Amino acid sequence: MFVKPTKLEDAKKKLIETISLKNETVKIPIVNSLDRVNCSTIKSEINLPSTTNSAVDGYGILHKTIVSNPQLKLKVVGIAKAGHPYNKIIHPNEAIEIYTGAVTPKGIDTVIMHEHCERIGNQVIIREHVTKNQNIRPIGENLKKDEIVVNKGKIINSADIGQLAASGNTEIEVYDKIKVSVISTGDELVNSISKERLNGQIYDANRPMLLSLLNSNYLETIDMGIVKDKRKDLANKYDECLSKSDVVISSGGASDGIEDHTQNALKDIGAKCIVWQLAIKPGKPMAIGLLGKKIIFCLPGNPVAAFVCTKLLIKPLIIKLAGGVNLNPLRIKLPSGFVHNKKTGRAEYLRAKIINEDAKSFIMLHGRKGAGVISSLTGADGIVEIPMEYESVVKGDLLNFFQFDHRGL
Repeated sequence: MFVKPTKLEDAKKKLIETISLKNETVKIPIVNSLDRVNCSTIKSEINLPSTTNSAVDGYGILHKTIVSNPQLKLKVVGIAKAGHPYNKIIHPNEAIEIYTGAVTPKGIDTVIMHEHCERIGNQVIIREHVTKNQNIRPIGENLKKDEIVVNKGKIINSADIGQLAASGNTEIEVYDKIKVSVISTGDELVNSISKERLNGQIYDANRPMLLSLLNSNYLETIDMGIVKDKRKDLANKYDECLSKSDVVISSGGASDGIEDHTQNALKDIGAKCIVWQLAIKPGKPMAIGLLGKKIIFCLPGNPVAAFVCTKLLIKPLIIKLAGGVNLNPLRIKLPSGFVHNKKTGRAEYLRAKIINEDAKSFIMLHGRKGAGVISSLTGADGIVEIPMEYESVVKGDLLNFFQFDHRGL
């Protein structure tokens, strides 16, 4: 029976509306919170900085003192350093030697960099045009009291941890980790650690690849091994995985062939198949089952298809399930440097590199074609999207480019 493939965005939207996030939370030290999902909006309880301070090493003065007499020699009355404030008032015709981060004493409203000043004994002459309030960090420049530090659903990164620490936080409440079981299916598969490989057998690439793709701190991955191409065995393995995890991901056996058992195995465990076949290439033969609040993703066996579907569909949905809000990967519009023809009806996701040449950037396809060619992924910078309605791409066409993690900062 013909089934019209589901658009990627439609499948994503349908599942986002269907799945419900995990509500269990735990408090952890902020130093351990990298890549965890924040469960409540955190606001700053202080102004940061809480006092005005110097942005440079130099001399602090009252601006109006030198407006009418720029060559005035100002008396240097003291030193202010970070953590060692000068607690006396600076009067007109006086200056304070001040260092970056030091609290600005009363009586000054301007700091001049030391290289623009001439020190003569205990006096200083300003050797540049000065504007009021230059080089002074105002109260709350970084964060104001009650300003949001981290939003609910944010996946915590290193900058967030720095901001949390700066605003006086030592702990953060985060969602519990989502548990994800990963299995491979196929009579032809053997573990790569095995030294024995019979004629016609291949080493399992998908399971190690998927486990690494899901190596995020808001997830706990469970390696559930290889399952043979038997409907009963697969159904039993799904049941075992569901008893241990929130999400199950299998690869292989997702087509309509004689040895492709995923749809029947989903029926056998009582799961409802809510997506069957995606309008993308590679990745068309994919099924998604739902059993209560738990999800089973049935990926194609071809490694590139499994990789693309995980990046573009599974990962965003797991982020949603984990309580996250930033579901979509970053995409950039870049001009094509290649020509490509395709059939309409399916979006294509091709491995590509960014070429920087003569102050211009453009996309070039990378590696050999084919959903089983892992080498096309290893040297690529990311994936370029060819929309489903396109019949061809010409040089200069602006296309969506999704950069791989390992090519980012």
